[in-house]
Amino acid sequence: MQMSNLQNKRILLGITGGIAAYKSADLVRRLREQGVDVRVVMTAGAQRFVNPLTFQALSANPVHTELLDPEAEAGMGHIELARWADVVLIAPASANFIARLAHGLADDLLTTLCLATTAPIAIAPAMNQQMWQTEVTQENLDRLQKRSIHQFGPAKGGQACGETGFGRMLEPLEIVDELSTLFETGSLQDIKVLITAGPTREALDPVRYITNHSSGKMGYAVARAAAEAGADVTLVSGPVSLSTPPGVRRVDVISASEMATAVMEIVEDCQIFIAAAAVADFFCPHVPDQKIKKIGEDEMTITLKKTPDILASVAALPKSPFTVGFAAETEKLEEYAQDKRKRKSLNMIAANRVDDPALGFHVDENALHVFWEGGEKELPRAPKQKLARDLIELIAKKFSQQK
Repeated sequence: MQMSNLQNKRILLGITGGIAAYKSADLVRRLREQGVDVRVVMTAGAQRFVNPLTFQALSANPVHTELLDPEAEAGMGHIELARWADVVLIAPASANFIARLAHGLADDLLTTLCLATTAPIAIAPAMNQQMWQTEVTQENLDRLQKRSIHQFGPAKGGQACGETGFGRMLEPLEIVDELSTLFETGSLQDIKVLITAGPTREALDPVRYITNHSSGKMGYAVARAAAEAGADVTLVSGPVSLSTPPGVRRVDVISASEMATAVMEIVEDCQIFIAAAAVADFFCPHVPDQKIKKIGEDEMTITLKKTPDILASVAALPKSPFTVGFAAETEKLEEYAQDKRKRKSLNMIAANRVDDPALGFHVDENALHVFWEGGEKELPRAPKQKLARDLIELIAKKFSQQK
């Protein structure tokens, strides 16, 4: 099974009423083995089959059961849960729940979450074989399919009622396998993508340097999303404390000049270049061999020179790739981003505000405003991994149109 791409994903598991709910306990365990962060939502019916404490112990997170729970609303309310999830998975999905979802009801926490989320939704049906075959159930499933809701199973076999037929929930490992395919879009299949990420460090002496607040999280999320989309990804990274995403080649550099050299050696073979790194704008051309001592004068003067403009250099190549820049701004977001896009002849630019401490540097959420010639799109606040997948899909679409 190909399941490595589930690591660090956020799965909201909805459990509805049915004997198959006992399988969901093993499903949580299997998901956590793959490095998934699982949050569980249980309907009233599900709680009659399995105690919520079971899922709290297995997921290591509180279990959510009530739509209007004051304690939950004070922390992570239903909208926050909906925004948090990379995927909403309902397993088991009973005939009753499928009917309510198909008709857009929002009469409990789980149905409300399904209406509020922008994440993909998947169901793993589980019911009596006759309930499965009945015309109204099949009509409800057709409705869900038209709304791009994914369906895993059901399987055929013996059931708790003693009958045999379709309606058994897939086994937990089968569901995990199906779930992993949701992140493999194929939108950049076999496309060579070069991405830069993280900060650079420009030495002032052997122990001091100029840098910035970039953690590399956004760039690494973009690299992971590109790999999940089928791309052949090379990541040129400044110094960060992050693990290399699965399926990504990583080249480590320190300074802007090292990053420029690495990029120019690779980029001519690439079709897409995404410059997510926060490259230092200036460097010290004369770095002393010994540490500068803090003695004597109260002030000192350091002469700095501009670092190589990697993004502009790539965009100016005779056969330049589809070039995407990033713009981290504290004011006039659209004005400054559009100016950078035009000035450097970029195909696209993703801009974000970094004056909000809840977004941008060192945190796990961000929001982007993406611009291209004749168009723009806002990607609202979301976890960086989720935001990166939305950005990659947008890049893939515009790249395909240009081709």
